[in-house]
Amino acid sequence: MRITKNFTLCELTKSEYATRKGIDNTAPNEAVVNLVILTKKVLQPIRDKLGAVIVTSGYRSPDLNKAVGGSKISDHCRGIAVDFEVLGMDNMDVAKWIRDNLTFKQLILEFYNEGDPTSGWIHLSYKEGENNNEVLRARYSGKKVVYTQGIE
Repeated sequence: MRITKNFTLCELTKSEYATRKGIDNTAPNEAVVNLVILTKKVLQPIRDKLGAVIVTSGYRSPDLNKAVGGSKISDHCRGIAVDFEVLGMDNMDVAKWIRDNLTFKQLILEFYNEGDPTSGWIHLSYKEGENNNEVLRARYSGKKVVYTQGIE
C-alpha cells in the first residue's frame, strides 16, 4: 500500500529481524492509521526537503519490540515512531533541520559521534495531541543509555 509518493506501508512495517526469528510484525489497523499520519506529517516533508530517507525501524509488534530490547512503552508499537537516516547527510544536520522546521512528539539523535557523520540514527515520533517537540540525545555511558536534553 502506497502511503505517499515516496513511502509504502511495507517499508514501515518490514523487519528482517522479525522475518529471521519468525515474529509476526503485522500492524493492527490503529497502528496503520498512525503510520499514515506519521508519514504524511514528518517523513514525506523530510524526503521532500532533504532527500532519500532510509527507514531502519518503523512499526514493531509487541513481540518484536521485546525481542529487540525496545522500551516497554515504545512509540514504535503504536505506529507513531520511526528510526531512519537520510542518504548522504550527516545525522546531526538532519536532526537540526527537523528540530527547526517540523512539529513532532519526540526527536532523539541516537548514538551519534561528532566527526562521524554516518554514526547513529534519528528516532522521530508524531501523534496529534501529543506533539511537544521534545528533543533528546541518546549516548552510551558504559553499558547504560543516557538521554540528555537537546542534540548539541
